[in-house]
Amino acid sequence: MTAAAAAKTLADFQTIKLEVEDGIAILTLNRPDKMNSFTAQMMLELIEAFDITDADDSVGAVIVTGAGDRAFCAGADLSSGGATFDYAKRGEAARDEAKVGDVYRDGGGRVTLRIFDSLKPVIAAVNGAAVGIGATMQLAMDIRLASTTARYGFVFNRRGINPEAGSSWFLPRLVGIQTALEWCYSGRVFPAQEAMDRGLVRSLHAPEDLMPAAKALAREFIDNTAPVSCALTRQMMWRMLGADHPMEAHKADSRAIMERGRSADAQEGVSSFLEKRPAKFPNKVSTDLPDVWPAWKDRTFS
Repeated sequence: MTAAAAAKTLADFQTIKLEVEDGIAILTLNRPDKMNSFTAQMMLELIEAFDITDADDSVGAVIVTGAGDRAFCAGADLSSGGATFDYAKRGEAARDEAKVGDVYRDGGGRVTLRIFDSLKPVIAAVNGAAVGIGATMQLAMDIRLASTTARYGFVFNRRGINPEAGSSWFLPRLVGIQTALEWCYSGRVFPAQEAMDRGLVRSLHAPEDLMPAAKALAREFIDNTAPVSCALTRQMMWRMLGADHPMEAHKADSRAIMERGRSADAQEGVSSFLEKRPAKFPNKVSTDLPDVWPAWKDRTFS
């Protein structure tokens, strides 16, 4: 059976595709005729997609890429012209899409906050232009691999707006304040090599090698580690970026290790090591994730 035949579509969407292939969810931004530009519909579908991957215990990691060979995501869909970012001029439907309760919220930020809370590792496979929200949505992903043909641009100041999608929190933590400000002040589009040299991108790959490399990395996570431990590790690492003292990490570590240490996964991890065999971790993210942070399962993302 070919890899394509083995892939299973997890849901029907208009602007993205979501398939699972051998434990890897492949989330494809799917507007290739529009360079996978971002819309309100795409925002809602991305949030739903991460709800699905979190709830599906057959998914061990998520790869996000773009359809076609031109773009990962070329930024916001600018078909509304000068009214693109002006909800007051875009009619009631656009205003309703941007509203959560009584508050207007940035759509890119709603996506990155949902990715931030993912319980599965998230890998970006950046196959082309990644501009505006196409760049900032990646910042909440764990690891970024890029094609040698990819380009990045934090172009907001050139469009008369400001960085969005929580990027003023994410970007300086990834590349340092100096680089973050340079890229945003200038708004220039730069090659993937520069993104790698400055720490945004993990590795560069020939276009035909990009997805195989991303899948190989995902397989390394899935085949060798406990899913519940990965979920905890992801949340601990990201959340501690905002902690004001290492004591906060020590508290979370201590609560987590007490729960994990008495789990069936820990017993299996030690036994498989001593017996020199691959581990078969029994615990599931959907049912066995400990409450290291009170009420973290009750958070809403939309």
